[in-house]
Amino acid sequence: MTAPRRIPALAAFSAALGLAAAPVVADDYDTRLRKLAEARLAALAAEPALLAALRERNAGPDRSAAEIEALDLDWRAQVGAASAPLIEAVTGRPASLRLQKMRDASQGLLTEIILMDRHGLNVAVSDVTSDYWQGDEAKWTETYGAGAGSVHVSEVEFDESTQTYQAQVSMPVADPDTGGVAGAVTFGVNVEFLE
Repeated sequence: MTAPRRIPALAAFSAALGLAAAPVVADDYDTRLRKLAEARLAALAAEPALLAALRERNAGPDRSAAEIEALDLDWRAQVGAASAPLIEAVTGRPASLRLQKMRDASQGLLTEIILMDRHGLNVAVSDVTSDYWQGDEAKWTETYGAGAGSVHVSEVEFDESTQTYQAQVSMPVADPDTGGVAGAVTFGVNVEFLE
């Protein structure tokens, strides 16, 4: 039997969660990330500015599958292009600027934040995503579709865009006025900050 794989870490993460600074192995990621979701990320997901952005977007007309596909293809074509009106419209929103501040205030713990509407479309992003529609991915289907209180934690993967090992922690954004779910939010977490 081989010894568990040690993971590089930073003591700040454990301190933030009130955990002892013990070495972390791959099996501990899910537990630690779920604790992070409960201790810190849920409060970020409940920010009024994010809920307001979702309410505004969700008040608009329904989108057909063809419209969603066309928007997603348009977004993908604009990534890295000189002209990117769809991407600029999303990244220029006040909610996107708020997500950027959240990411920056995390001091490297959060690598990206994506706010998604009832269709799984980007409402606000801290960083440009590779696609516009997240609705076919577990980050949306296992949170928005699962309802309030659900949390999805992805596998740890090397992210080319951030050059970090990260996992995505996703959860629905509840609307306290309706008791329903307004959208979902995904936090990219740099696991090198896990102790």
